[in-house]
Amino acid sequence: MGTISSAFSLISQGLDADQSALSIVANNVANANTPGYTEETPNWRENQPLEIDGVSYGNGVTETGATSSRDSVLVERLDQQQQLASASSARLTALNNVQALFTPDSGSTTSTAGDIGSDITKFFASFASLEAQPADNALRQDVLSTATTLSGDISNAAASLNSQRLALDQEATGVTSQVNSLTGAIAQLNQQIQAASPDADAGTLEDQRQQDLSQLSQLVGINQVRTENNGLEITTTSGQLLVSNGSSAQLTTGTVNGISDFFLGGADITSQLAVGGGELGGYLTARDTDIPGALASLDQLAFGISSAVNAQNNAGTDLNGVSGTAAAPLNIFTEPVEVAGSAANMSVVMTDPNQVAAAGPGDGTGDNSNAIAMANLAKQGLADGQTPTDYYSNFVTTLGSTVSGVQTENTAQNASVTQLQTQNDAISSVNLDDEASSLTTLERSYQAASQVFAMLNTIMASALNLGQDSTVS
Repeated sequence: MGTISSAFSLISQGLDADQSALSIVANNVANANTPGYTEETPNWRENQPLEIDGVSYGNGVTETGATSSRDSVLVERLDQQQQLASASSARLTALNNVQALFTPDSGSTTSTAGDIGSDITKFFASFASLEAQPADNALRQDVLSTATTLSGDISNAAASLNSQRLALDQEATGVTSQVNSLTGAIAQLNQQIQAASPDADAGTLEDQRQQDLSQLSQLVGINQVRTENNGLEITTTSGQLLVSNGSSAQLTTGTVNGISDFFLGGADITSQLAVGGGELGGYLTARDTDIPGALASLDQLAFGISSAVNAQNNAGTDLNGVSGTAAAPLNIFTEPVEVAGSAANMSVVMTDPNQVAAAGPGDGTGDNSNAIAMANLAKQGLADGQTPTDYYSNFVTTLGSTVSGVQTENTAQNASVTQLQTQNDAISSVNLDDEASSLTTLERSYQAASQVFAMLNTIMASALNLGQDSTVS
């Protein structure tokens, strides 16, 4: 009777183990399409053998819970690559918007900021036309018209760049609330995981934490450090602490020189975040490097043209026989005080075409020597030692090269993300074919145990009836 009783106990344990494993498989199937869910596999532990008359007999197994099929090293690599791809993607979007300002629309000669290169050519060509008939009012008016178009397109481009920079500033500040929400959630999950499963896989709690980590890594560059009791510490890529087990630090913003800086624990970490990755890094790189660089180039161009043209016009004599003086200058453009801001402030201040000084100083109104000198400015190094046309062309080429480089970088990074995601899915995602196979195996095991249980029940009934045939229900 003791042996049969032990057999009943053994088979009961087997039924319980199979039932528990079946529940895990069923849960996998139910969550096959749940974002972030990691496949779980049952864990089996051999029970302590029984000893009877010095002989050991197997005592079955116990299902001890599930373990998620997770490769933490691979997952961290994926997070790191995602933060790089997110940074280059955000920067690329911003750069494409910048480039669109200086790219003529398809089928036309205009763009959002006009065709500045063509404007430069037409402006200096207007002086070449004036050479032939320096007293012609229409040609003088054309000088002011082309000057107005050139200055308007340059100042509009500068205004658009500043608007884009402010838009990026708003995008960047908007990220902070998302970052703070995620770091707070991760800290809370740390507490739950450390309390519920300090020494083993925490299942869906770890899935939730990893989902939050994945989202966080797309927003800001982070490093992850595993701590005791299955906890997690998160820092920025430059080492500032964001999460320490059950506590999180809040990222804040403050206005500095008209734009937002980012602070953690009172320290300004804007520059570190810019190079750290994630969307925030991409926004800040475009806001603080790419757009200021484009503005600086436009400022240099506007400063060079405005200063040289004004100086040359003041050196000649206008149609009224007047030359410019310090007290009464004959400026065509607003006179720039310094290079910075020259593009945004560039405008035509001359309203009377008679004030275009086509003649040389002291020469008659029919002279064209100063008009020739004005036209020749197009061939001089007015902007950083380059002609205006060459300077602008090089600026556009450099911008295009930067866009192309970031595009190539982003394509490679996204390909790497896809590759790592595929590898991770192969390990962690639920494979319904595998689950069907496991389900079949466990069902058969359960059925076999049930059959043995029925056989033991029959044997027991027969024994109780002293060998007489009996029916067991």
